[in-house]
Amino acid sequence: MTNPSDSRTDGSRSRWHGRRHGKRLRKGRQSLVETLLPRLRVDVSPGDGSVDPRVLFEPGIRDIWLEVGFGGGEHLAAQAADHPEVGIVGCEAFVNGVASLLSHIENGGLRNVRIYDDDARVILERFAPESLSRVFVLFPDPWPKTRHSARRFIQTDIMDRLARLLRDGGELRVATDDMGYVRWTLDHATRHPDFEWTARRPGDWRTPPADWRPTRYEAKAIRLGRPCVYLSFVRKTRQPG
Repeated sequence: MTNPSDSRTDGSRSRWHGRRHGKRLRKGRQSLVETLLPRLRVDVSPGDGSVDPRVLFEPGIRDIWLEVGFGGGEHLAAQAADHPEVGIVGCEAFVNGVASLLSHIENGGLRNVRIYDDDARVILERFAPESLSRVFVLFPDPWPKTRHSARRFIQTDIMDRLARLLRDGGELRVATDDMGYVRWTLDHATRHPDFEWTARRPGDWRTPPADWRPTRYEAKAIRLGRPCVYLSFVRKTRQPG
């Protein structure tokens, strides 16, 4: 259920179910939210037509990646630093997480990151078809109670939208330490006609990809002795007609 108090400036209702605020921000991070965020914020207000995310970046950007729920931004910032030719759009409604990513951007001098600080589903509705080459969904809230399963990000309609947005051969990468969410993701992704699970042996999902960059949630899971699972799904080639 949407919180009635959660509405965006464009008048539409957010479908965000998590917290938006945590501890009070330190002065420096609050300043980044007030000064840097407006320059990096993605504007996808309701309008005609779809948005090509490449227009959000300076010339020279080759591919566009999307990270949904970037947490503290460690993974996103590291990927942006490793791949300056890639524009990365991060979605996160938790203000403290946004402030953390802004700090990484400022300290790293990153120029290839943009932020949507609201419900990622809006981005999925507005971005142009075949405009993304990679999507990350890393350690999402598993919403473990049965009555909350509809709040999980991975759903049939989300898989449909990702199939529309990803280029042929594009990758959906999901990581989690919740085995219920693993089963849920595999059920939704492997049944979808446009995606193929890339794993061929247990090691393919027990170990992170070669270009993986750690997250704070992953580190916490490992510290608590919870195994992490790394799932990769490839967008199948579209058939003519």
